[in-house]
Amino acid sequence: MTVTTPVSDIPNLVRTLRERLGLSQEKLAASLGVSFQTVNRWERGHAKPSQLALNAIEQKLAEMGGQGSDLLHKYFKQP
Repeated sequence: MTVTTPVSDIPNLVRTLRERLGLSQEKLAASLGVSFQTVNRWERGHAKPSQLALNAIEQKLAEMGGQGSDLLHKYFKQP
C-alpha cells in the first residue's frame, strides 16, 4: 500500500510511530533496517522513506493494534 498523505506529513508519521513505540531514533532505525541518520532525515523532513521502508512502517503500525490504527487510517487509508 502507498502512503495517501502529503510528503510534508511524513515527519509526523515517523516521529509519532517512534514515540508510541517508545524507541529512540537508533532503535527505530535498527527495527526498520535503516541507519539512524536516515530516520533523523525523515523526522526533519530532509528525506522521505522509500516504498520498502513505508511498507515496514505500515507493518509496524499494523502490529501495534489499536495503538497504531489511527495512523494506519490517516496515512495508509486502512480501516
